Amino acid sequence: MTIRVLVADDQALVRGSFRLLVSTAPDLVPVGEAATGTEAIELARREKPDVVLMDIRMPGLDGIEATRQITAAPETSGVRVLILTTFDLDEYVFAALRAGASGYLIKDTPPADLLAAIRVIAAGDALLAPGVTRRLIAEFTSRPGPDLVSRRAAARLTEVTDREREVLTLIGLGLSNAEITARLHVTMSTAKTHVSRLLMKLGARDRAQLVIAAYDAGLVSPEAG
Repeated sequence: MTIRVLVADDQALVRGSFRLLVSTAPDLVPVGEAATGTEAIELARREKPDVVLMDIRMPGLDGIEATRQITAAPETSGVRVLILTTFDLDEYVFAALRAGASGYLIKDTPPADLLAAIRVIAAGDALLAPGVTRRLIAEFTSRPGPDLVSRRAAARLTEVTDREREVLTLIGLGLSNAEITARLHVTMSTAKTHVSRLLMKLGARDRAQLVIAAYDAGLVSPEAG
């Protein structure tokens, strides 16, 4: 399967470099370049890429708002967004995931790792290292506020079984399916089934949004795991 990739970055040299890198992979093909968030949205609607490499800071509409509009629109809801930026800041990561991004990488990521990340995102998985997940939880649960526990997320959890809630908590802690099987003493097939049902019941696009749901519902805390 050929993976179609759109590159969005305000720097022409960066866009060109990423496009060239993508074109070196036999299973990836670049389908366009966008210099602004608005252009990224327009190209996503026209080209229907599998993955968008999205910069955060762009003139006019930034990458996070562009991500939100792309993932929310029915015609581009199947497009996956991989945030690729120079800013390794927790607030940016969290905002990107909230907006619907499926992953977050720093621009100095080795080329082979970036290509692998595109494939992971295109397959419907989330690119979230456990360390990043725990950092996010620690950062944002330390900030009290009325939105700490989302009522919507809590309401959705009424349809979730006790075992699925357990799996969701482990996902929120950044555990992989293999780690979940070891922790709960279940088969890989069973773990995948639980994850699939959580995606369906919570209306989540991918694993990244399950992490957000676990945080919203108060299932994870900085000390957990």
